[in-house]
Amino acid sequence: MADDAERVAASLAVRLDAVTFTDLTVDQVTARLIDEVVHWAGERGWRVYRRAPSVVPLPPPMSDRQSVLDVACARPDGPPVVVEVDHGTRRRTWDKLIAEADAGRVPLWVRWGAGRFTAPPPPILMVTCEVSGRTDPAGARLHTRLPRADMQPPAHSAGRVGEASPVELPLPPSGS
Repeated sequence: MADDAERVAASLAVRLDAVTFTDLTVDQVTARLIDEVVHWAGERGWRVYRRAPSVVPLPPPMSDRQSVLDVACARPDGPPVVVEVDHGTRRRTWDKLIAEADAGRVPLWVRWGAGRFTAPPPPILMVTCEVSGRTDPAGARLHTRLPRADMQPPAHSAGRVGEASPVELPLPPSGS
């Protein structure tokens, strides 16, 4: 089952790697990623459920109701897959996904943000989606994800890098 779960997570990672957007709020990014998970699962012929009931009850005073999952998928060729999409690290999400794994489901955690991701405990598999953020003039936080080819490399120094000259290998011994 671990190999299957890793294949599923890798497939979703490839799909999310192609996702791009510009100037979305936290809620809009989360909704966009959930939509992409739904399309990815649907293309595989799986039955897809948004806001599916979890095996975990809500905390008091609503403990008579069940928590919900962002996406749940019924597969004809394997155990169900459950997906949570988050901008932050929440212990409750991990607890919910561990309970889902204990119930025989493949737990995937889509974690998006600037890249400071905390790995979840096993058997949860994390699929990351790095985005950049900025604050607009009105003070709202907006997030962007560009195609990898369009992403600028990070600034490493203030100095301009000059042109490199090729060096023949092996290098001559020092002092020659």
